[in-house]
Amino acid sequence: MSGTFDTIVIGKGMMGAAAARHLAVSGANVALIGPDEPRDWVSHQGVFSSHYDNGRITRTIDSDGDWARMARRSIERYHGIESRSGVSFYTEVGCLIAAADGGAYLRNVDAAAKGLGVPAAPMDAPGLQSRFPYFSFRDHESGIFEASDAGHVNPRALVAAETVCAAMAGASVISREVTGLAEGADAVTVTTADGATYQAQKVLVATGGFALSDALLRRKPTMQVMARTVLFAEVAEADRERLSAMPSLIRNGPTEAESFYLLPPILYPDGKTYIKIGGDPDDLQLHDEAQIRSWFRGGGREEAAAHLARHLADVLPDVTPASTHFSPCVVSLTETGYPYIGYVSSDRVAILTGGNGMAAKSCDEIGRLGASLILDGTVDGEGYSQSFAPVFA
Repeated sequence: MSGTFDTIVIGKGMMGAAAARHLAVSGANVALIGPDEPRDWVSHQGVFSSHYDNGRITRTIDSDGDWARMARRSIERYHGIESRSGVSFYTEVGCLIAAADGGAYLRNVDAAAKGLGVPAAPMDAPGLQSRFPYFSFRDHESGIFEASDAGHVNPRALVAAETVCAAMAGASVISREVTGLAEGADAVTVTTADGATYQAQKVLVATGGFALSDALLRRKPTMQVMARTVLFAEVAEADRERLSAMPSLIRNGPTEAESFYLLPPILYPDGKTYIKIGGDPDDLQLHDEAQIRSWFRGGGREEAAAHLARHLADVLPDVTPASTHFSPCVVSLTETGYPYIGYVSSDRVAILTGGNGMAAKSCDEIGRLGASLILDGTVDGEGYSQSFAPVFA
């Protein structure tokens, strides 16, 4: 197989699929190349993606104004993407952020919400307990609740919806792993695992933590890829109705180890309903592509899962899981704290990576910014105060 395109997007994940959609809608001849989810993680030898899941928190409320803006712009397009694709991925149950009374974190969240005109209700400790009786909070905690245009997305379905929309707009979707990239005088050649080659005037590399691969980029981005473990607690049938209105929750504690996020009951492909909780007690850095692949095959860390189980029991003391299990994930942390959106060493190859653990909800806007770079040569003038310029090692 072979083909020639205006732009090839490498990486069929949340950012890459969104970028391909925006490029295709603009009229560009674009190919989206990336593998499907492996059936068996343990035996899989190829690349992975962190969107292989059914639950990610979505909300505008955030302590950072630019991340809030990225989220807001994405959320405003959810329903249009669902309608055009016929794929549902968004559930509006609201999002609650809880933290210490009078702290800078909640003040920043409130300021970012007001700056974007987002309705978000402040709540004191008695208000939290009254509104969310299944949660247990400290007496010194208060919160901010975003009831509308917030909740959770199904990342598997969101990627599927973006991919369907991209294909409907004329994009070629090629479900193969990319194994090589070579810049020539007139074009960039992309090689896939089956030996096929494709050419394009420009290539956008949206491969998450796999941007550290030696096979794709002349320069590696300065980025830390951290191993993460997430715990899934099966909701017993007797608890499902009582917890049906539960919002997504972010608890900002005094330390990282005391902070976590929690997804409300969500139906998963195995037919069971799970509450998901994440927030590792410490960092485990993955230094290269081989370590990332091995981490996904390995299943996560038991000690991190035990830490999360204690948080779960603390915040939901009256919930006894029918079962629990845990899974691996990764986050890509950039030096700037924002996505990297920029060219690598020429105006032919660009990167779109660095979700910083916050990008799922905002992926459509991040993808749009990546498309803007390819089409217009810049992501400036988009209303953001911070730079998305990549930093290279």
